Amino acid sequence: MSIKVAVLDDYQGVAPAHFNKLDPNFVVTYIPDTLLPYNHPDTSQAVKDEIVKRLEQFEVISTMRERTPFPGGLINRLPNLKLILSSGHRNRSIDMEAAQKRGIAVTAATDVSLGPVDSTTEHIITMILSVARNIAQNDAAVKAGSWQTSFVTGVSGRTLGLVGLGRLGGGVARIMSLAFGMKIMAWSTNLTQEAADAVAKAHGLPMEQDGGEKTIKAVSREELFSTADVVSLHLVLSERSRGLITAADLSRMKPSSFFVNTSRGPLVVEKDLLDVLKGGKIRGAALDVFDLEPLPKDSEWRKSDWGTNGKSQLLVTPHVAYVEESSISGFYEQQVDDLVRWWTGKELKKTMY
Repeated sequence: MSIKVAVLDDYQGVAPAHFNKLDPNFVVTYIPDTLLPYNHPDTSQAVKDEIVKRLEQFEVISTMRERTPFPGGLINRLPNLKLILSSGHRNRSIDMEAAQKRGIAVTAATDVSLGPVDSTTEHIITMILSVARNIAQNDAAVKAGSWQTSFVTGVSGRTLGLVGLGRLGGGVARIMSLAFGMKIMAWSTNLTQEAADAVAKAHGLPMEQDGGEKTIKAVSREELFSTADVVSLHLVLSERSRGLITAADLSRMKPSSFFVNTSRGPLVVEKDLLDVLKGGKIRGAALDVFDLEPLPKDSEWRKSDWGTNGKSQLLVTPHVAYVEESSISGFYEQQVDDLVRWWTGKELKKTMY
């Protein structure tokens, strides 16, 4: 009996090199385009039915983390589904409870970094430096025939405010502190100074600098947004953190400051961020994540007039912080291995529940 496998959202066309090695028992279909998410408020019943129609025949679905969501409503309409091959330590866009009730296993291919700094951290640092140095606008200006149309901003000795001080936040703190001498402050709902000291120590930073000031200073939410020259988000998206950053926070930021989000779009109330940037209330923003992905063609984030007519500078990338070639290839290699293990009755190496 053949097993029907769907590989979704392989934007770069990496998957075939791995899935095509499977024996003829597996019939693999590649579906690279993403429809409007099943659970999005603007998704019509007709589009939901189209999503079900394209997926209902498959027993196995390969999905890249948080590209096509699998809410319970969709999972329960896929009668043949037995296995979801996913990537990353977690995938918040899959309803794990619904999958578990159906007995559908969800695997977790993990990222194997090649060096001491992972792909996401590299991208975060790049976004901070690029928006501060106004790289995108200066590149566009030179190609259009102009020369030195704007100032750039240095980060050396400035203050970096981290909203969230987990693995990524700690890694960014280490690099920006050691490489650029940035002063680091952090806030999250339950962050204490003791916890901030522990993160500093774990990343090879002293708990205190010359003069007794903490290397990573735990501060209030209000102090972080009103003081930091760069605010960078490093939180996991959950129902508690959804919409956490609002106009109240953004309005406290200095006119010269920058806002960076490489975590998840829905952490921020999108309209509030748009209003601040369209009004030129801060110097600029760098965004790798958005409420709706891929961005609609008519999205305001896609406009070309950012940084002009009183608007803030804007640097956008298409959720690529983790899309490093060897990492993506590694994800698919692990997914194929998980698929074969599942088919042959062996224990899966890592599942999400």
